[in-house]
Amino acid sequence: MDRLIYTAMTGAKQTLEMQANVSNNLANVATNGFRAELNTFRSVPIVSDGLPTRAFVVNATVGSDFTGGPIQQTGRALDVAIQGDGWLAVETSNGSEAYTRSGSLKIDATGVLQTTAGLNLVGETGPITIPPDVNVAIAADGTVSSIPNTGVPNAVNILGRIKMVNPDPATLKRGDDGLFRVDGPDPADSDPNVTLASGALEGSNVNTVEAMVNMINLSRQFEMNMKALSTAESDAAKATQLLSLS
Repeated sequence: MDRLIYTAMTGAKQTLEMQANVSNNLANVATNGFRAELNTFRSVPIVSDGLPTRAFVVNATVGSDFTGGPIQQTGRALDVAIQGDGWLAVETSNGSEAYTRSGSLKIDATGVLQTTAGLNLVGETGPITIPPDVNVAIAADGTVSSIPNTGVPNAVNILGRIKMVNPDPATLKRGDDGLFRVDGPDPADSDPNVTLASGALEGSNVNTVEAMVNMINLSRQFEMNMKALSTAESDAAKATQLLSLS
């Protein structure tokens, strides 16, 4: 009887975790550059001195869907979208490097180019500082330049170049802050083949309809596991009753 309980119990637990991930995907349908979380089930036999008659259900191949999201033109000078594969490098609060596809940028009070979440963009020579009273342009190779609103017209100044990387997706891990990091002590190298589209933003790659269908299926799977647990309890009670009569 306990074999059924093991399978149903762990199945229900993993189903709840998958529902949490699908809910997080749905909550980020409108998040720029968001990558959907992926989960699948698999059974793992319990290895012991006895016969291998029991199995746990575990969450396997937890990862992310790295397919691109839709790119929408905004016309805003500080909006950029990675074209194809690649990531924007940002500096986290602890000074480490992380990666995002969210290209909605801003200039903070000190003139530093940041994401809307307040993270400094990593330039190839450090943070990129924008002087006051200029128009900013970002080229396809990440070069940030400015044109002063006063003084000599068309006097273009190169301010820096945004670091863009393209590590193997298998080496990327999602953090609790939604940013991706490479698995290892060293940050990813800059990739000159990664290009930007200026005046555009990449949307989330979450398929809303598919996520809703997954949520319904997971709800049904959870109900089936709970019903199996209820059946196991009922069978155990009947078996105990029969044994007590004998």
